[in-house]
Amino acid sequence: MPHPPQLRIPATYLRGGTSKGVFFKLEDLPAAAQEPGPARDALLLRVIGSPDPYAKQIDGMGGATSSTSKTVIISRSQRPGFDVDYQFGQVSIDSAFVDWSGNCGNLSAAVGPFAIANGLIDPERIPENGIATVRIWQVNIAKTIIAHVPITAGQVQETGDFELDGVTFPAAEVQLEFLDPAADEGDGGGAMFPTGNLVDDLEVPGVGTFRATLIDAGIPTIFIDAQALGYTGTELQDAINSDPKALAMFETVRAYGALQMGLIKHLDEAVKRQHTPKLAFVAPPADYMASSGKAVAAGDIDLLVRALSMGKLHHAMMGTAAVAIGTAAAIPGTLVNLAAGGVERTAVRFGHPSGTLRVGAEARLEGGQWVVTKAIMSRSARVLMEGWVRIPG
Repeated sequence: MPHPPQLRIPATYLRGGTSKGVFFKLEDLPAAAQEPGPARDALLLRVIGSPDPYAKQIDGMGGATSSTSKTVIISRSQRPGFDVDYQFGQVSIDSAFVDWSGNCGNLSAAVGPFAIANGLIDPERIPENGIATVRIWQVNIAKTIIAHVPITAGQVQETGDFELDGVTFPAAEVQLEFLDPAADEGDGGGAMFPTGNLVDDLEVPGVGTFRATLIDAGIPTIFIDAQALGYTGTELQDAINSDPKALAMFETVRAYGALQMGLIKHLDEAVKRQHTPKLAFVAPPADYMASSGKAVAAGDIDLLVRALSMGKLHHAMMGTAAVAIGTAAAIPGTLVNLAAGGVERTAVRFGHPSGTLRVGAEARLEGGQWVVTKAIMSRSARVLMEGWVRIPG
């Protein structure tokens, strides 16, 4: 029986924020994978090394965590006012599916640098030294992201002294603006608060009833008070991820939250929608030791947040969830705002397992409805490897 040679596909392996992913130009993909569908998903699954019953992704580019099982496809945008279209695929580790239901805020920081380095931006818009502005259309969620990319000697600057908790080494700062990050009726979904309430009672049979803020900003997110779940908000990964009963409880809560948010019609659909919604728990500030051994003082943060991604507690914070945190913190009455002291604010610094992160949001009340015009945060990005990725033909 003949064995076909491996396919050789141009690709770049990048770190963006606290995530890593394999980036492709749309035009470099095999013809069958240039359109959404089974062929594209099959290719990306094989690139990353999924599904893997061992949950290690040894035979692929994935790193066996939700933060490192990611793929990105970039193309020139045909949409007026935009430079590139950005599609994000969250690859399941142990199941054969790619979740296209949301964005990755961390990898968003790498989209602008990738687009510039790969000739997708008009050279006249790249300064010799300074900041290049890249206008990104996020295809998954139909939203606008503006990336401000540092340029030195006409090239993307990757090294620098910007430090990001959850990333070991400093790099150049990339500022991101997420414009109009909240959902709206035009997205084909609900409003920023799908139920119309800042706080709901989320009834989870067999688990309990929890006060919850259900918000769709950056990414659909369920916020619950840590104390109501039996936690303090200072937990690190091992406290949650080594407890199968806790993980099962969190997934059950997430599934019922997805149902109440209208993201799924039947409870069993949640298993095929692992990327969204996110589930997070919040608490007032407290001293704790981050996973790096760094001491985080209560006086240096506004609140504590812990979030789960793809069924596990995240080692830091998803960028899109940070947008949801900043947005909810800016709106008086949400559980996030109350945990942060219940005052009006345009920015919030929260503690996560790896340290702290600051995110800003501009919110205002219009006609009895909350409107958020933008959320802003800084990340960094760096090329780790470039060339070709190979998969069996």
